[in-house]
Amino acid sequence: MNKLFLILNLLFLSSAISNAQIKDYPNLNVPDHTPMMNNTWEAIDKMMYKVTTEGNKKVYTPHYPAELKKLENKIVDLPGYIVPLVSGRNHSTFMLSVLPITQCQFCGTNGIPPMVEIFMKKGTIKFTDEPIKLKGKMVFNPEPLKGNAEIQIVDAELVN
Repeated sequence: MNKLFLILNLLFLSSAISNAQIKDYPNLNVPDHTPMMNNTWEAIDKMMYKVTTEGNKKVYTPHYPAELKKLENKIVDLPGYIVPLVSGRNHSTFMLSVLPITQCQFCGTNGIPPMVEIFMKKGTIKFTDEPIKLKGKMVFNPEPLKGNAEIQIVDAELVN
């Protein structure tokens, strides 16, 4: 949970800085990101949370719709942008998003974009702000309240 909180804070900070810079230079030609949404991302985006209360604490439990459940334990291809979980150049575990880390995550009405946690099969991948494509097995985290993402891609490999 701390990792997710850190990521969201970094995304918010980077988007605030980017927006401030764009407002200062209205004639700046800012390139748009490459659209990453595909059928797999569409299914991931349908995940919802059941909210319950235990004492004075709200508990958010993921709910996986049928369209998403069909992908559990299946090999999927997933394009996206690397969102690091720790500082550094090379990563074996990271988040993958449909938007680049420098894109405003809180603009508009759509909220936070879908993200999944990636575990590389072997080695590391060098951080880039360019989109990548991965292939791996989609699994649902049985205990997401213990700090990892609800949806994970394990044994991921880079696809050229």
